[in-house]
Amino acid sequence: MSFRENLLKKIEIDRLARRVTASMGPPDSGRRLDRDLGRRLLGLAGYEKLPKRDLELYLIPGETPPPAVLVLDNDFPIYTTTPEDVAMRKSPVVKEMVKIRNIIKILNDKDVVASKKGDSVETVRLDCIATLDLTYASADIEDIAKQGSAALENGYQEGVTETLELFAELLGWARPPAPLKVAHQIIFGEMEPASAGDPAFGPLVLFDRVHTTLKLIDTRIPLQRKEKVQAARAVAAGSREADIEGPAVFAYLKTAALTRPYIPT
Repeated sequence: MSFRENLLKKIEIDRLARRVTASMGPPDSGRRLDRDLGRRLLGLAGYEKLPKRDLELYLIPGETPPPAVLVLDNDFPIYTTTPEDVAMRKSPVVKEMVKIRNIIKILNDKDVVASKKGDSVETVRLDCIATLDLTYASADIEDIAKQGSAALENGYQEGVTETLELFAELLGWARPPAPLKVAHQIIFGEMEPASAGDPAFGPLVLFDRVHTTLKLIDTRIPLQRKEKVQAARAVAAGSREADIEGPAVFAYLKTAALTRPYIPT
């Protein structure tokens, strides 16, 4: 696959991992793992499926045997033991439960559980990403920008959105915080955490899906400064000029992406 295709796959993996984690819910929430989503994520990682008893197990390959074992259930646990041991602990038969040694293992599996829930999802997500070739050349970034410009000029909204998602991944940009969210607009920007002082957001791109216009504000916007937030919202509404508009936004994003290395996270 091309770099663009692999980068889109990486975005898909991240989105799927978030959905899997969200489907579990916090403790006592009553929410249960969406098994279909879990299977999709595990399939992308290339894990070997190994049904045992009434369990759905997946083997996670490692440098030394035995491989780790993931159980597809609401805890999404990863065990550092054999599939047979996992089956005995998770779904014991009567003859196994009469042995004191086995009862201890069944009642307490902390010695062999490496992770659960979100931590396990993160392990799987990283293994999924490891299957992708995310090396690239400047021509790959230039091609993404060209396709974005062509999509904008042709009014192809899905193409513009996809290109913005690609650049957001390359630059580490995120969706906006609540004060800068605007209806019918797709917005990505650089989030500056509160640990660096007052939280700020920017530079940022704004794609208006109603009017198919693309704008960029090339400054950081302190979120606690209401006048700065209102000025950005005025740009989104069209009552104030943006720093950059149209296909030139993709030229800006291309330059930004070429001046910093992309390190997948």
